[in-house]
Amino acid sequence: MSDGIRAMWMRGGTSKGGYFLKDDLPSDPAARDEVLLRIMGSPDVRQIDGMGGADPLTSKVAVVSKSNRPNVDIDYLFLQVFVDQPIVTDAQNCGNILAGVPAFAIERGLIAAHDKITPVTVFMENTGQTALIDVQTPNGQVTYIGDAKIDGVPGVSAPVPIEFKDTAGSSCGSLLPTGNSTDIVEGYTVTMIDNGMPCVVINSADIGVSGLESPEELEANEALRNQLETIRLSCGTLMNLGDVTKKSVPKMTMISPPQNGGAISTRTFIPHRCHKTIGVLGAVSVATACLIDGTPANKIADTGEGPKRNLAIEHPTGNMTVVASLDDDGEMTSAAVLRTTRKLMDGEVFV
Repeated sequence: MSDGIRAMWMRGGTSKGGYFLKDDLPSDPAARDEVLLRIMGSPDVRQIDGMGGADPLTSKVAVVSKSNRPNVDIDYLFLQVFVDQPIVTDAQNCGNILAGVPAFAIERGLIAAHDKITPVTVFMENTGQTALIDVQTPNGQVTYIGDAKIDGVPGVSAPVPIEFKDTAGSSCGSLLPTGNSTDIVEGYTVTMIDNGMPCVVINSADIGVSGLESPEELEANEALRNQLETIRLSCGTLMNLGDVTKKSVPKMTMISPPQNGGAISTRTFIPHRCHKTIGVLGAVSVATACLIDGTPANKIADTGEGPKRNLAIEHPTGNMTVVASLDDDGEMTSAAVLRTTRKLMDGEVFV
């Protein structure tokens, strides 16, 4: 493909990537993935020959199409392009990149904008779940200007509230894939959980760190990285994900007591680099673990009271608040987060 491919580059939440219409990419998945590797410049730690930013958070792709599903506006496929390996995977969702999907769809004419606010229902093809997202559209036009601020992103932008429903077991088949709130894996007590993102939650102290280190410090700890990967590979099979050697899930989240008034503090590997913040659905899964009796997270988290809980999940650059709605049994029925997005570039990218 020597001709340019139409693309929009957007920041979605605390991530950044390329947004494509499905029809603008090859229909064959293998051919599509080869094109995306070339576009991002992978495999190369600098991604110098492509559009990627040499970080998993900036090597992401949204593939978007108009939906034929009832009560759904847009279908969205998320693809993680590995930086240093020739891998493109659809094994996970991305709630940050999701934040830009409705605005992109409106800009591309897939759906018509309302005045003031346009509600958009998005089907997440990776896991078969839906999200309801409000886009600010004054005078029927998408705006990225506003006063909403999220940690991990400088400045302010238009608010993009996202509500998730029915995300439990989206990748693993059930909220707790083993049926247990805790398991012993490689000698460590962990919670394996999937409420939109498969995560392995482990107490930082159990694995020899405080959980307050910077991402750079944690990445430099080779023994820690190797131990986390050993646990992750074992958990992958137990979580019904199979051999996860070449997969980006499950995420490994180390938890510690909150430091800044939140519910809990986290450090997450995704899977081999330490996240500068935390993924949207990863935060939802961790918040859920905080609410389950007996888990390592529940034992140290400040979860509050009542049928609606604001759980601030602390991360290296601030926190992400998950608004959890609970039923009479104390189980989460829906989760909402606030994100922002911004269009960065619209044009053509070349292979």
